[in-house]
Amino acid sequence: MDIENAKVQMRKGILEYCILQIISRGEVYASNMLEELTSAKIMVVEGTLYPLLTRLKNAGFLEYKWVESNAGPPRKYYLLTEKGHTFLNELHETWTDLANSVQQIIQPSNIA
Repeated sequence: MDIENAKVQMRKGILEYCILQIISRGEVYASNMLEELTSAKIMVVEGTLYPLLTRLKNAGFLEYKWVESNAGPPRKYYLLTEKGHTFLNELHETWTDLANSVQQIIQPSNIA
């Protein structure tokens, strides 16, 4: 097994959660999401973001609005729907449980 492939797969597994988390803070432009994800070393491929945003929108988890820009064409800003907030809360609970489980395995207590 290739270590780089394993790393990519781990990042892909949490990408949806991270994107929803970023959008949950307020209206956000796609390039700002990409910047934050890249900075956090979660994602570096732009072609992955837009199809995922479309899937999340089609599932009813987000919506967008167009905002005029002085520097060019209008920009599409994303925000969570109520359904998206509910889904994000469920993902957060799952992430917390999973992180705790993995931590328990990585650093088991010495209780015998």
